[in-house]
Amino acid sequence: MSSRTDSKVLIGGKIYTLSGYESEEYLQKIASYLNNKIKELNQLQGYKRMSADMQKIFLELNIADDYFKAKKRIDEMEADMDDKDKAEYDLKHELISAQVQIEDAGKEITRLREEIAEMQKQIVRLEASAAQHT
Repeated sequence: MSSRTDSKVLIGGKIYTLSGYESEEYLQKIASYLNNKIKELNQLQGYKRMSADMQKIFLELNIADDYFKAKKRIDEMEADMDDKDKAEYDLKHELISAQVQIEDAGKEITRLREEIAEMQKQIVRLEASAAQHT
């Protein structure tokens, strides 16, 4: 298990100490995300006129929106990956089937070549026999 990390971060102009089992870099990344989200919301008309509670709720709603959009995108990507895995499986199955057909065709070609060689020998024998009888 990882050791506990304490990291001082700046969020919304205030210093907080975050603790967790993640790296300090990760905790700083979270703080940066929050600062960017706050900056984004501060650029909206009317956000600064909202009460602190309303700003907090609006920030939370925006973070939840980001989360659900990211989750939806991941679900779509996983479904796409599943479709691609199935297509890959189908292609591998077709490839194996084609390889079996090629192998069977090769065996048939070998058999037909042997049959042709045997028939050519038979022709030579028949021609020799016919030449003797004339």
